[in-house]
Order: sequence, then structure tokens, then C-alpha cells
Amino acid sequence: MIQPQLANRLTSMDASFLYFEKKEAPLHIGSIHLFEGELSFAAFVENMVAKLPLLQRYTQKIVPAPLNLGHPTWELDQAFDIKNHVFRLELAAPGTDEQFHELSEQVMLPMLSRDKPLWEIYLVYGLEGGRTGMMTKVHHAMIDGMSGIDLLKIIFDISPDPKPLPKLEPPVAPPEISTTRRIVESLLSSSEEGVKSWLDFQKSILNMAQTFIRESPQENLRRASTLAPLLTSPVSNLSFNKPLSGSQKLVWADYFFSDARAIRARLGGTVNDVILTVLTGAIARYIGNQGETVAGRKLRVMAPVSMRQEDQRGSLGNLVSVLPVEIPLDVEDPAQRLTVITRTTGALKGSRVAESVSVFTSLMGVVPASVQAVLGSLAYTPFPSFNIVCTNVPGPQIPLYALGHRMLYYYPYVPIAYAIGLGCAIVSYDQKLFFGITLDGKHAPEAYRLKDYLDQSFAELRAAAGVSATQAKTVETTTTTPKAKSRKRAATPTS
Repeated sequence: MIQPQLANRLTSMDASFLYFEKKEAPLHIGSIHLFEGELSFAAFVENMVAKLPLLQRYTQKIVPAPLNLGHPTWELDQAFDIKNHVFRLELAAPGTDEQFHELSEQVMLPMLSRDKPLWEIYLVYGLEGGRTGMMTKVHHAMIDGMSGIDLLKIIFDISPDPKPLPKLEPPVAPPEISTTRRIVESLLSSSEEGVKSWLDFQKSILNMAQTFIRESPQENLRRASTLAPLLTSPVSNLSFNKPLSGSQKLVWADYFFSDARAIRARLGGTVNDVILTVLTGAIARYIGNQGETVAGRKLRVMAPVSMRQEDQRGSLGNLVSVLPVEIPLDVEDPAQRLTVITRTTGALKGSRVAESVSVFTSLMGVVPASVQAVLGSLAYTPFPSFNIVCTNVPGPQIPLYALGHRMLYYYPYVPIAYAIGLGCAIVSYDQKLFFGITLDGKHAPEAYRLKDYLDQSFAELRAAAGVSATQAKTVETTTTTPKAKSRKRAATPTS
């Protein structure tokens, strides 16, 4: 496997996830998995050590620049120890799905330590049925959703009987750099990124201007009418749009990909439009049952869009923009709601909103690293620009394996920040769509009800499209999907 060339210094976007991170708002992403059978902990650790040369970033830690004159750098952790990254947790057998769910909430919440490479993996034993649970945490400064999927393909296998790995040499630490050289390199890199960002911004503005000149006045008016409300109107806060409390609740759900594709074929739109339709229906039910009105209100969704080109697959870091999608909450008919969302996302894509947003976020590189760090430490707003974050990441449609054990489930984890009290990530894996939703525990005390509302919303949309439910395969009927209907405290794990 050819390894990507990794930059030693964080970009402005990558570094922003460090600057804006707070104890009550950790900014790592991750995933929760279930495997058939019991994985050997010792063999898993041995396998990770053998693959670490393919994951150079996983042996590097964050080193701040002197006086914050530049963004931090990734440097080899001379004291790297796999024991600081892969952990064994035990539930009192037979551990239930509810206990595993609550344990996941506890494990996924704390910030990752900056004193070591920014990732952790937990294997959970004692689950009923002899299954093995897994939780992964990787800081958002390291990866975005797409590059995270690429990394999982390295960590896991596509076959229950993979070929032995070739002998790989561990990374070699470069010579120690003096403080003076660090200062000079920090100043040079900061200046270089600032100039590059400004040139990219000017080039993008010129391209946008040329586009406006080529297009008709009617097209330009349509573009302006699409963008103006999203950029100027305040968001209508929902019950979970409050300053974060530092506690989190996780909601998991999964549906057959074939059902979503069939709905799209019958009613139009994309799979992502189907996902937004299901999610909006569930949120409308949730806030309605919390005593809030949905009449005349809209849900503003921050939908991250990958700007990663094909030749950038395998590279780490963040290459994303944002698509701001505003959806009415009072559309009760699911087919009509899908039509509204399809028209909205189509207009946004036609107006190249994500590209326009990317133009202005590129200006982050012009702001000195020291200023960004200060702004990040002071940043706080009770008035968010969005109600929720929703990201959809295409994953492998074939089963993955760890030590020959099939991965049954793959629930993604996405953080929440500031007053955006709900984050949703969807990953397609092995012919299913896996929803992973994060909510603030204080402001969404009945978060577990959202699972039922998602099920109802999906079933209603499927019925409106005249699509029959896909029947589960034999391998799936032998296992139990983890749910959170019981709110009993999880058994205390041992490490």
C-alpha cells in the first residue's frame, strides 16, 4: 500500500478543532461497533502494532509552536506505547445491549489527552451472545468523515482470512529541532499559508465573478434568493439549542440501504434527501412531544460536504465545506416533506453554495495562528447559526472483519458544540444505513425516544413510497441491535 504524503503542520481548518475544543464540547469523532464472537485482545493489539507503520499519524502527537507563532505540528511520539491507546473493558456477563449503550456514552464523552497521539480504541467483553464491542475515538484535527472511512479500511480486513502483512519498518524519528529553528519555521509556515490562502481566495472570487457574468440575470437572482435567507435570518432555537452541559446521550438506529434507494426511485431525490426527510420527521415528533410547536418553524441543518478530490483519497485532515439546509418542520406528509427537501438541496447545489462557503472559510489561513488560538479559547455563543449538524458518509458496502470476526454494526459518533445540541452522522455499511445521534444529556432528557421516532418516520416514508420492508438476512437475525429503551445504569467496567 502506498502511504499518502502527510503534512507535518496542521492547516488552519485542522487546528481550529483544537482551538475551539472545550471540556463540555470535546471535538473527536468516532464509532461504535459490534462483532460476532470474542476477539482476542492480545491478538488485536498485536495486529494494531503490525499495522501502525501504515498509520503514521497514529504514532504522532500534537506539538504546539513556540508562542503560537504557527499552527501545531505532528511529531513522532518518542514515548509511544500501544497500551495508552488500546484498552480492555469488561461488563459483568451477560452484559446487555442497554449496558453496552450506556458504557458507550461514558467512554465517548471525555476529551482525548493532548499528551499522546489523539486516538483511542476500547474493546468491550462480557456481552451476551459472546459478542465483542468496540469503540473508537479519533480527534477531528486528524481526520474528517471520508478520511476516517479510509483509515477503517486499513485497521479492519475485507476478508475473514486476510493475507499476512509484510514486514513493515516502524517510523524513524527525525533529528531534534532547536527552539530557534522552530520559531523560524513557524513564522515561515504561517506566512506561507497566509499568502496561499489569500491567493486562493482571490482566485475563487474571480471564478465566481466570471460565473455571474456568464449566467443570466434570472439565474443570478435565483442564486441570491437562495442564499440571502440562509445568510441573514436568525435560527429558531429548539429545546436542545442551549449551552452545552457537558453530558451526552447517544441514539442509534439502522435501516436497509435498499429501502432508502427504493424510496428515492419512487419519490425522487437522493439517498441523502431521504435521510434528511426521516431525520426531520423524527425531530418534529420529538419537539412536539416536548410541548413545543412546529407550526411555521424551520429546522436549519449544517450538512458538511466533502471537498476531497479523487486524488486526495487516503490523505488525512479536513477537506470539507458546509451546505446550509433549511427545512419546514410542519410538513406532516412524508412524501411532500421529501419533495420540499429535494427542491431545497437541489437549489443549494445548483447555486454552488458549498463552494461559496468554502471560498470564505479559506480565509481562515490568512488569520495568524496566535489570533485563531485566542479566538478559539474565547469563543462562545448562545445563539447558534444552525439547529443541528447532519453528515452522511458513504462507507464500504461489504462486510469488514477483525481477526476473522465479522463486524455486525457500525454506529458513527459525531460531536456537538456550543448551542448546537444535536449531531447526527450516518454511515452506509454492508447494505445498511447506520444512524448515530449525539444529544446534550441535560437538554434532551428523553433522547432515547428519538429512536422510536426515527423508526416511525422511516416506516411512514417507506409506506408513502409504496416500498415493502426488506427482510433481515439470517446473519442479522441471530444478533440483537443495541438499543437504549432501558435507562438502567451500566455495569462498572474494569480495565
